[in-house]
Amino acid sequence: MQDQPVALVTGANKGIGLQIAKDLTEHGLTVLVGSRNLENGETAAKSVGADAHALQLDVTDQDSIAAVAERIRSEFGRLDVLVNNAGISSAGGPGASNTPSIASLEEVRVVFETNVFGVMAVTQAMLPLLREAPAGRIVNMGSSSGSLTLNSDPSYPHRSVFGAAYSPSKTALHAITLAFAIELEPTNVKVNAACPGFTATDLNGFRGTRTVEQGAREAVRLALIGPDGPTGTLSDEDGPVAW
Repeated sequence: MQDQPVALVTGANKGIGLQIAKDLTEHGLTVLVGSRNLENGETAAKSVGADAHALQLDVTDQDSIAAVAERIRSEFGRLDVLVNNAGISSAGGPGASNTPSIASLEEVRVVFETNVFGVMAVTQAMLPLLREAPAGRIVNMGSSSGSLTLNSDPSYPHRSVFGAAYSPSKTALHAITLAFAIELEPTNVKVNAACPGFTATDLNGFRGTRTVEQGAREAVRLALIGPDGPTGTLSDEDGPVAW
């Protein structure tokens, strides 16, 4: 088993995930770069440095997830941090509707498959390793766009984008985060959700107003919290975000 702590970041071949991987290696962690396409993951891992290793990981494929869990155990012998970063904003092309009354159920299911069920599947598979870690940490990439409190306020400036798929998938992700946190409260594993803010990535056609460096900060902070750190929270750099 290796001495330095190990982190797995899903969807880490680009965007915020890649930045999280870079930041965690700078804090002395070995980082496993999860990527649906192994070649993209290997390119990303090279850009991170010697402490990064690419793993082919499709969070919607149970066999892929199981193979990664097995490889982490046999090759690295430990997992200290899981960052569930992989996510999609929509399943359809430019014509896909996010309006609840006409949205395609099939497309909504595809978004939930990655953003909710994918997170559950990866977390379940990695939990045996995380439970063995001296201080297991799980960070899910949440979003204020999934906050029911904020979006139920008519004065909230972004509520018009609360549609059928992405925002509700983040609401569900927040609930899953809390469910895992409650179950794992008696253990050394802490589970939190980080909101990166409106970050410029291909998820939003690079329309975001924040850099990936800024978007990665809260997730990295939560990945590195000590024993007195929180569990079962949703936060951004400015503090707690309402559920």
